[in-house]
Amino acid sequence: MTNFSFEIVGFDLDGTLFDTSADLTRAVNHALALDARPPLHVERVKPMIGRGARHMLTEGLAASGGGDEALLDRLLPELLTFYEANLSAGTIPYPGMLGAIDALAGRGVRVGIVTNKRYGFAEKLLRELGLADRFEVLLGGDSLGPGNAKPSPALIHAMIERLGGGRAAFVGDSIFDVEAAHAAGIPAVAVSFGFLMQPVEELGADTIIGHYDELIPALERLG
Repeated sequence: MTNFSFEIVGFDLDGTLFDTSADLTRAVNHALALDARPPLHVERVKPMIGRGARHMLTEGLAASGGGDEALLDRLLPELLTFYEANLSAGTIPYPGMLGAIDALAGRGVRVGIVTNKRYGFAEKLLRELGLADRFEVLLGGDSLGPGNAKPSPALIHAMIERLGGGRAAFVGDSIFDVEAAHAAGIPAVAVSFGFLMQPVEELGADTIIGHYDELIPALERLG
């Protein structure tokens, strides 16, 4: 039993632990180029990230002229294949993240990841970055089957169970993260540096951090 405020801290992945926007933008633009569409700037793509590849491509098509389900079905496999081959090329941890994870571990806190990214992609990304051993549990948007991705609380409940139970908090950058955490009955910490679809103050999180150096004090306040 840890003496820290929380025994478990879960994290979103894209826009929370890692800035994956460069690689995801390249994958979206690869798919768009196959339909002779101009590339989107990374800042245009960032708000599209967070609900899985199909949603991201749907938004990308809408931003570049629209498209039907047939086009989406044709381009999505191309996007996924390209992304799988290049998913760690430009991805970087957010400043202070690794130190914060180590600080939590030093306090006896168990840490996990709950992402709407496909499990296989998330696992490959962590492995290629050499960080797979920093997290005790990894759950992807497809880990529990259809309908269980965030904002459903199912993945967060599963993370807490697999980490042995205890008082938990969740850290994320989107309304889906906050809603999933609250639906699971735990507090949500929002990061202001992620792939925001709206002002961070509008997410309804219990607290907000602007750098990972602020995470431990924020959790202590919540506790």
